[in-house]
Amino acid sequence: MVDHQQHWEDVYSNKASDQVSWFQAHAASSLRLIKNCTDQQAHVIDVGGGASTLVDGLLDAGYRHVSVLDLAESALAASRERLGARAQAVQWIAADITRASLPVAQYDVWHDRAVFHFLTDPADRARYVAQVLKSVKPGGHVIVAAFSPEGPLQCSGLDVMRYAPDALHAEFGAPFRLLGHETEIHHTPAGKEQEFVYCYCVRT
Repeated sequence: MVDHQQHWEDVYSNKASDQVSWFQAHAASSLRLIKNCTDQQAHVIDVGGGASTLVDGLLDAGYRHVSVLDLAESALAASRERLGARAQAVQWIAADITRASLPVAQYDVWHDRAVFHFLTDPADRARYVAQVLKSVKPGGHVIVAAFSPEGPLQCSGLDVMRYAPDALHAEFGAPFRLLGHETEIHHTPAGKEQEFVYCYCVRT
């Protein structure tokens, strides 16, 4: 049985945040999709945001209601250190997304790049979707990126799920209307290619 919290704490304790395979110097696709569906007054949560630079881009773009959730406190600490004084403008949540205590109808945008595909247990996926239903406002947007069918079978030593766009949307079901999807070829710091699929939905 993998202790997932300890696994991710070890990852961020033993590797620089810009050396993990999912690192992006600029989270361009995520930032563009968020900007396309809302304005700077939106409440945005980045699930699994950890040491991601998306929060930097959101703050640069004028977003002031940003929350970043991650299982690994060490990943959040890396972002706070990088941001310096600007970190005070962000709500930092160290928690397991399938069990976190999130506010009801709080978020206009739920963003997740590369957490959902680690949920190999259907019960965990059901709990995740229940969290989205609880905490995203009706009319709010949900942006989830996961490995495509052409993506790797494992990441960071853990098994992952891979999704075609319709299969990813099907995990969320009727309460979420699919607005669109796109693929992205991510280049890891080690020079490998990984194919992601982004699905973006509206909470009906």
